[in-house]
Amino acid sequence: MEEILKQFAPITLDEMSGIRLMNRTDTKFVTTRPMLERLLQMACNDYYVQEIDHSHIAAYYTVYFDTPDCNMYTMHETGHTNRQKLRVRSYVDSHLNFLEVKTKNNRGRTKKKRVSLDDFNPDDSSQFSVVSPQFADFLHTNLRYDPTTLSRQLENRFSRITLVNKGKTERLTIDTNLRFHNVATGNTRSMEDIVIIELKRDGLVPSPILAMLRDLRIKPHGFSKYVIGSALTNTALHCNRLKPKLNDIQRLLKGKTKSEK
Repeated sequence: MEEILKQFAPITLDEMSGIRLMNRTDTKFVTTRPMLERLLQMACNDYYVQEIDHSHIAAYYTVYFDTPDCNMYTMHETGHTNRQKLRVRSYVDSHLNFLEVKTKNNRGRTKKKRVSLDDFNPDDSSQFSVVSPQFADFLHTNLRYDPTTLSRQLENRFSRITLVNKGKTERLTIDTNLRFHNVATGNTRSMEDIVIIELKRDGLVPSPILAMLRDLRIKPHGFSKYVIGSALTNTALHCNRLKPKLNDIQRLLKGKTKSEK
């Protein structure tokens, strides 16, 4: 993958920070690694790739918190549009960690609020607690749940590629090597052949990648890492509404296996 990414012009993290998508819309797509390689080869003349310390692929770690009965999961799985998630997101290579509250409203817009963490260790998140005076004001302002009712539920790790179009009106995050560990059940699940693409663009401005995705028949497809990862690692959770998405993922994996024979 790195060999393909070397064909892209680089963009630094500082340059990325200057890109402001004021009226952002987000669309997710799900595909496989072979299709991603084809997409990257098509996109190399129209996009920059984010580069950090001469690397184009960054390691990420996330741990999600929920109630004992997984109410945040249930709100998403049952289709409630007004819902929240609480997580710690670690940019492993950059040694940056944030406690984040994601809120999706009834109009389908997602807002993210976060606060920096100084002493979080992604290799041992069990030492971290959201019940701390230093987070009290932040969580009281942004979270609808009582922090004392929340505990770690799911960890995930993945690798991310970030592209920016030459007009700097959109970002494309590409997540590979997904691995889930359910803290509550002890179960793990790897989805290393599945790729999650998220297009974040300023309103409805023209997007070079959309035509490429259509040519490759990669269609929009919702994918919440917390919800999918939880459903795959905790058989006690209700997941009837997720079955079409889970079946789509299985079909993608079967199609990849056949193409490799």
